[in-house]
Amino acid sequence: MRAFTDTEVSRRAFFSRASQGLGGVALASLLHPSLAGAASSGVLGKLPLPQRAKRVIWLSMAGGPSQLELFDHKPKLAEMDGQPMPESFTKGQQLAQLQGAKLICQGPQFAFRKFGKTRAELSELLPHIGSVADDICLVKSMTTEAINHDPAHMFMNTGSQIAGRPSMGSWITYGLGSVAEDLPGFVVLMSTGKGRSPQPVAARQWSSGFLPSKHQGVQLRSKGDPVLYLNNPPGVSPDRQKGDVAAINILNRQRDALVHDPEIATRIAQYEMAFQMQASVPDLVDLSGENAKTLERYGCVPGDGSFASNCLLARRLAERGTRFIQLYHRDWDHHSLLREELPLRAKEVDRACAALVTDLKERGLFEDTLIVWAGEFGRTPMMQGNKGPVGRDHHNKAMTIWLAGAGIRRGQVYGSTDELGYAAVENVATVHDLHATMLHQLGIEQAAFTFKFQGLDAKLTGVEGGKVLRDILT
Repeated sequence: MRAFTDTEVSRRAFFSRASQGLGGVALASLLHPSLAGAASSGVLGKLPLPQRAKRVIWLSMAGGPSQLELFDHKPKLAEMDGQPMPESFTKGQQLAQLQGAKLICQGPQFAFRKFGKTRAELSELLPHIGSVADDICLVKSMTTEAINHDPAHMFMNTGSQIAGRPSMGSWITYGLGSVAEDLPGFVVLMSTGKGRSPQPVAARQWSSGFLPSKHQGVQLRSKGDPVLYLNNPPGVSPDRQKGDVAAINILNRQRDALVHDPEIATRIAQYEMAFQMQASVPDLVDLSGENAKTLERYGCVPGDGSFASNCLLARRLAERGTRFIQLYHRDWDHHSLLREELPLRAKEVDRACAALVTDLKERGLFEDTLIVWAGEFGRTPMMQGNKGPVGRDHHNKAMTIWLAGAGIRRGQVYGSTDELGYAAVENVATVHDLHATMLHQLGIEQAAFTFKFQGLDAKLTGVEGGKVLRDILT
């Protein structure tokens, strides 16, 4: 049989011969992705710890929500409203935009109420989250190292303020693989508060860094086509598309056999995933099968691009096997107009967050889904601006987050801040601690979960590592 030449191969002959060997593998992987590992295993294999969480839904409130108006009630701060901030709290401390300014206490701008059997205190702005207060754990003593938005996002997502490190979603899909056969293992959804121009969130926040690039997050757009160029152009049928992808991957595998470049394996996997997504993504975002009660519970209109719709998509992604789902809701950066704007942001997320918790419970997913609600930092107890609509500055010494599901102790309040809410003082928690706890619930031993990079054993929890917050676990 005459060998192929560089210039003389008909398409029919190419696919006829390719149906054996590598060609057969490529075509089989497109028709039956599970055979080729589209639902892939991670590098860890058998996990060293019990796996309480099979997936993570991370709810990012981009901009830094004010814990003092939402979760951390401080009556003493209310008493001192308008008075100078005691220097004993702030002397020698790093501030963002208030450095060198006259520091004045600002009391909470909204009332607090007690919710649930545990009588947890939450803002009147969050009645729906309050309705599930017995299902969540408030961590009032969270801290971070960064004090400006981009490095704070980097630190929360990667454990480092330096760009180029892998995000937590990438670490997790690298370690555990993906259950989904026809969707990415790490998906990002973005929504924006109405009425302002919030700061951007860069795509490097869900980068795979030095890990293989197939583990990077894939952003699905909240409005319009969820993925650009998802549909074939006119005249290109699915069969032809399948043949093209198979042909390209045959060539990629031949090249990989020569150079053994892991990025070629990524390229092969991404071609196959893109082909599968042409069918799976339209089904994912088609909410016509959701009943009216569910849509009302979330408070969303299909296709509106809202945080509420993204929460419903997060549940659908969880059902389909996506390992790490990250939602960003922007416009929480209230240096001014705090009293005017915070109620709008709270209303945009309150109902949907509670609906997500309730929906996961009803569908049997709550017990193995870890939910995390967090900003990138907190806000100061001192006001910013001394006339007109005032706000609060960035703050890294105190913030409140909450967690739920996957072995998180329900109805608990963990840690506390000082009487003015300036700094965490009891059970102080760090971002590395949060990451260590997350990995622990996923069955991963954080100290041993490393990747050799530039001669060092890099890990999500950094050189110093983090402590597992065992007191918040069942």
